[in-house]
Amino acid sequence: MIAMDAGNPEKQVDIRVKICGLREAAHVAAAVEAGATYIGLVFFPKSPRHLELPAAARLAEAVPPGIAKVALTVNATDAELDAITGSVPLDLLQLHGSESPERVVEVRVRYGLPVMKAIGIAEEADLPALQAYGRVADQLLVDAKPPKGAALPGGNGLAFDWRLVARKYWPCPWMLAGGLTPGNVAEAIRLTGAQQVDVSSGVETAPGVKDADLIRAFIAAAKGAVPA
Repeated sequence: MIAMDAGNPEKQVDIRVKICGLREAAHVAAAVEAGATYIGLVFFPKSPRHLELPAAARLAEAVPPGIAKVALTVNATDAELDAITGSVPLDLLQLHGSESPERVVEVRVRYGLPVMKAIGIAEEADLPALQAYGRVADQLLVDAKPPKGAALPGGNGLAFDWRLVARKYWPCPWMLAGGLTPGNVAEAIRLTGAQQVDVSSGVETAPGVKDADLIRAFIAAAKGAVPA
């Protein structure tokens, strides 16, 4: 697993990039070659980015050492996580549903893998959850809260007011997500001080359809940014 450093907020660091929702080997290769730190695989049937286990295993096995393979799940049961972890070589589990802090601890203990917990943000009242989950998770994914009634908990292409998390730091490393694109990721990093960023729909031409040029452009823009 890649070592994490919460870091000094004044220190310039190499920005870590996660490309999530990958479904094709060519797009995994583009992300790897461009310098992605994380490759995200989605296991949520309602998502256009969902992968069946055999396909996910083939993609994960092609990822070179040193790049973290992340499984995104949504309120997954133990049986579902057993199947995923038993079939796909993984480095990190991303819990993107309404999992409680207690469930985060259960998953960490049961599978012996680091856990990233996604937290939806829309207003200041949502911020205390980051402190609570930051005490039990290995990482936080700070995402835009989905609209009421949305079918997907993430990957909706929505941003939130980045000022809500600007220069804030929680008990564990965090990653900024939600509405990021090659055109705005550098500004998002500058405003928030984020040292890690996540993208899915922002490098797609249609839901679930990644574009290699957009992946390369996003990673280049992120790595060329300077945190606040």
